[in-house]
Amino acid sequence: MSTAKWDRPASGREPAGAALLAWLADSSAPGLCLITGGAGCGKSALLAWLVRHGTRPGTGRERTVHSYAPLAGQSVHGAVWTMADQLGLVAQGPGEFVARLAANRRPVTIVLPDLHAGADPDGLAELVLALDALDHVRLVVETRSGTAVHRQLVSSRAALMDLDEPQWTDEARRTAWHADHTETTPPPAPARQQVPAVVDFDGPAALCAADPWLVTAAFDADQEEHGGLRAAWLRAGQSLCREQEPAERALVLLTALGDGADPRLRPQLARLAAAADWQLDWSRVRGDMAPPWPGPVFAMTTAGLPAGQVLLADHQGVLRTVDTADGSPVGRTPQLPSPPAAVCALTDGTVLALDDQGLLHVQTLPGVPGATGIAALLDDGPALGQQLTETITAHLARSPSTALCTTPGVMAVGGADGTVHAFTPGEPDEHPRGVGLHTGPVTALAAVDLPVGDSWGTVPLLYSGGADGRVRAWSPAAEPQPTAVAEHTGPVTALTAGHTPSGLALAVAWADGLIELRHLDEGETRQIRPGAAVNALALTAGGSLLVGTDDRVMCLRPR
Repeated sequence: MSTAKWDRPASGREPAGAALLAWLADSSAPGLCLITGGAGCGKSALLAWLVRHGTRPGTGRERTVHSYAPLAGQSVHGAVWTMADQLGLVAQGPGEFVARLAANRRPVTIVLPDLHAGADPDGLAELVLALDALDHVRLVVETRSGTAVHRQLVSSRAALMDLDEPQWTDEARRTAWHADHTETTPPPAPARQQVPAVVDFDGPAALCAADPWLVTAAFDADQEEHGGLRAAWLRAGQSLCREQEPAERALVLLTALGDGADPRLRPQLARLAAAADWQLDWSRVRGDMAPPWPGPVFAMTTAGLPAGQVLLADHQGVLRTVDTADGSPVGRTPQLPSPPAAVCALTDGTVLALDDQGLLHVQTLPGVPGATGIAALLDDGPALGQQLTETITAHLARSPSTALCTTPGVMAVGGADGTVHAFTPGEPDEHPRGVGLHTGPVTALAAVDLPVGDSWGTVPLLYSGGADGRVRAWSPAAEPQPTAVAEHTGPVTALTAGHTPSGLALAVAWADGLIELRHLDEGETRQIRPGAAVNALALTAGGSLLVGTDDRVMCLRPR
């Protein structure tokens, strides 16, 4: 039940306000409500009243407004990125945004004023209709009567409120309201400044310093590629439109620049990004030819691989190794039966991959030498990979898992119930120790072996990320730390930990596209948003961070 007190709408619009609240609470009502009427009839004031109360603490769930995106002057990409930011999602375009919202089944209410005044009203109307097809999304859309988009949306299955009609106004309250509000109405806020004519859309410096929302609208309307800058901007635009310094914007734009772009742009962007917190070692973008883009990255690891290599898994289950120095290909293994959600490599060349159904698949990396000499003579039992495979397979038969990781000192799996189970290599255990670390599924795991003293060997440390947005730390020999190591809104999507020249480091990515790199020994944290959903992370021995997305692989080094 709502605990927030709702003020009355302005200018006698109580009947309209009551109808809107009733529509929000009616699960059988159409998912789209159109607020229409002529210019100056009070459409924007009514929506402002709804948003003001729908975003206050204590508002009931059914009347909460989750996203408010004024569309005046906005392009389709601008509207998508505004809504995605507010909903804790990341999407490069309208198709991806609708798909991610469809996969995220939590009910949301979105308010979209001034559709008729958008930079691309027809494209925005198509976006509204695509969102209206999602049964867990409620839309309140304002459009002026008589416009083309008004006619287009009225023809859809929508609730309609035309504020020019008398039933939406209480005339007695309207008269009383105006008698009590005789002060001059303040002028409307100034419109967003227009892109100055001197902005050079072929110039990186001008783009990184200009109003990013207007640059987005210009690139949405302009089909010229501007040397590759337009494609890079639309690829990473959700990050580029956030408030940030031009150097940070130049860095993100550089990560999204393909190798077919004007060759003069890369050094220009690198100079502009010199003041950023990160340096780009290299990036590979969808369509790159030399070296080729390895494809979408759904999982990756550097642990257990030869020095200077990283193992990448794509959406089709193809496993590739690439050079961490420049992303050039090294080799590949036979395709897995299904795409992996997590991969880990053992020191004997065994690769274990966990798919999205919780099933384990086993591959062998080519070129990894086996035991020789005395070690081969003494080892008359099953190999390490075989032991762990048998143990994990037996566990997964009882309890399907959602995440997987390993080091020489421990192997762990996470489950849909938020529990993490740890196994000790060489000591198969039918009943491994498990602890509940999360509310909801475990979404990512990472492990690192910590040295203990000069001669005590190592102790394994596990990091677990969950759908609850938390990262927990746990050593299987002790109780989990009581508080989260890191926490953010939205699920953790990727996690990695390792030893770097700056000490122990932990990197985390969340569903809204935020990446944090934490140097735990120094207490330092760096952030970056590449403008794409982050599927996988890995650390190199030199301290660089590898980032895998659907259309990019990049290697970033903290300055």
